Amino acid sequence: MTETVGSPQAAYATPVANIGMRRHATLPWLLGARLRPIWWPFPRAGRYVLVGWGGKSSAVRAGWYARRRGDRLLCVEDGFLRSFGAGKRYPALSLVMDDQGAYYDSACANRLEGLLNSDKNLLHDHGEAILRAKALLLSFRLSKYNHAPDWAGDPPAGNQPAVLVVDQTFGDLSVMRGGADRHTFAAMLAAARAENPGAVIYVKTHPEVSSGHKGGYLTQVRADARTVLLRHPINPYSLLDRMDRVYVVSSTLGFEALLAGKPVTCFGRPWYAGWGPTDDRQPCARRARRRSVDELFAAAYFHYARYLDPITRTCGTIFDVIDWLILQRQVASQFAGTNGRQRMIGVGFPRWKQANVRPFLGLDPKLAQFAPSAAAAQCLEPKPGDRLLCWGATPPAGLMALAKGCWAHIVHMEDGFVRSVGLGSDLIRPLSLVLDERGIYFDATRPSDLEHLLNTACFSRDELARAGRVRQFIVEHGITKYNMEPRKPAAWPSGGRPIVLVPGQVEDDASIRYGCTHVRTNLGLLRAVRNALPGAFIVYKPHPDVVSGNRAGRLGLADAASLADHIETELSVVSCIEACDAVHTMTSLTGFDALLRGKPVVTYGQPFYAGWGLTQDRLGNGPAFRRRTRKLTLDELVAGALLRYPVYWDWELNGYTTCEAVLRRIVEIRDAQEREGGLERLRTGYWRRQLRKLRILIRAWSRST
Repeated sequence: MTETVGSPQAAYATPVANIGMRRHATLPWLLGARLRPIWWPFPRAGRYVLVGWGGKSSAVRAGWYARRRGDRLLCVEDGFLRSFGAGKRYPALSLVMDDQGAYYDSACANRLEGLLNSDKNLLHDHGEAILRAKALLLSFRLSKYNHAPDWAGDPPAGNQPAVLVVDQTFGDLSVMRGGADRHTFAAMLAAARAENPGAVIYVKTHPEVSSGHKGGYLTQVRADARTVLLRHPINPYSLLDRMDRVYVVSSTLGFEALLAGKPVTCFGRPWYAGWGPTDDRQPCARRARRRSVDELFAAAYFHYARYLDPITRTCGTIFDVIDWLILQRQVASQFAGTNGRQRMIGVGFPRWKQANVRPFLGLDPKLAQFAPSAAAAQCLEPKPGDRLLCWGATPPAGLMALAKGCWAHIVHMEDGFVRSVGLGSDLIRPLSLVLDERGIYFDATRPSDLEHLLNTACFSRDELARAGRVRQFIVEHGITKYNMEPRKPAAWPSGGRPIVLVPGQVEDDASIRYGCTHVRTNLGLLRAVRNALPGAFIVYKPHPDVVSGNRAGRLGLADAASLADHIETELSVVSCIEACDAVHTMTSLTGFDALLRGKPVVTYGQPFYAGWGLTQDRLGNGPAFRRRTRKLTLDELVAGALLRYPVYWDWELNGYTTCEAVLRRIVEIRDAQEREGGLERLRTGYWRRQLRKLRILIRAWSRST
């Protein structure tokens, strides 16, 4: 990364009228500081670095303030590998910051141009990384925006050459600052036709024009025998694969064409023109050196741009963003299918839950729909390949018949194993969900995708190492499913007796109904443990949903006290696990938490983590155990249950994320709330919690209408 104005300790600010700059989702992370609002342009020399966006009004305003105050100016723009999609819905994962000017402004110098004009060896110490990054961009077809499907169009008939002419958004500053206007686009199209008389001309609009956000310079062009209009979003590299030559004014697509090995003619003066690789119709006298495509790539993508590490929310590398974009593509294609048009139709979801799960169902909002019943879902005309979603193990009435009749798939949805800071029953939005086509992980009466995965998957050495790091992070930071109870050492008067933790469950919970036979209640579990271990110090911990009053299952304290030595309602389940010698459970996730922390676990039901050789299972002949024929290591269980099975979501970056990123986010949220007393407010105060739920319900209703 080239040197930019300011140091990590620099104070960054922007005029108070630049509201959009201060609300930018990722700028504070990439700057390392939040923007302070500046009210008055009075001289305060050198106190701040004033930040504005490119050549737009915010930068003009910031420049005026900087000149009046004697401060410095920093121009910010989207990077060359920005995000999954275009528009404000998709925060920028890459930005460029320049204290001399905007990189696309050919009328004046900027840091990128200075870097390319310098004697610096741009490939030194980066050669292997540059080749790897370039190969990844081409292999996965990664561009500035990455939501568009591959081009499914037919190539020209016979041996006709194909020539691509690239349109841009009307008013794009890179056009005006690149020495061009609307007449330049007309001249470019005319030249493409004249210079390639036997070719088919393909006119491609900008992604933001395709999405309807803006207009273009060539919007009025009409198709004819030699002209094909490409109005829909198309992945640039899939298009470039079919092209023999590319014409641009100042579009970044021209540089991507260079990366793809295509000849490029520039009618404007984009940042990559004037260095030798392009056919330039406008000279730029300041650009005196010759540079290769690899050197241009190294300068812009390695030395000039900044990248966000989506996991740590700090400055990262191009490879962090590449990994993120590949993940978006993989999960999005898993849900939307290879054609990108398969729908996810949720059936029977209340409105607050629709708001909480909708983003998980695909990065194209139009492909996620909801219906209150199977009959209403039928009116949406599900097609083969569409997925009909239901919450939990039991589909709503009529859904199975609907799926069978239209060749759609039923998918079961549930919370993930590392969910949030706060209870789902308090309507707190989740950070992870699981979607299962075979069944659902807690239904022991039939196979699930998780069970199939654990029975059959081959985990690589790298994946197992990653699982080990995830497990270590969970243990070190005291993470569990809800993360809302105080983490303090337990001081139980055990008198030296072995301590056995018995986690209570919600007794109408589906995991008990579908996973237990003989022992099916909290009282029954306590009796079984006391009979098995008459000399143990038994700690009974009621389920947080029950303690909160959100769900049924409150075991009478007198009944519990007759069998347990201590009833724990304050400490976190992690504190309890760390203080105990063993955990006895029906199907509680506490058993999985205990395995992660190396504690012996005895099960009385058939939870997803039992039957693999890691637990002592009292229900040894259960149907799930007969299906589970493989012995797993703990890291194999973690790799399947935490790395492969769930879907993780980042609510700030509006995209799919990793288990590691969610774990870090949970620690950040929990620790911040712990410092501010927020965890106590999450757990206590019945009417306060009801008011919070009411606000969530109102917000969900207003958004859905």
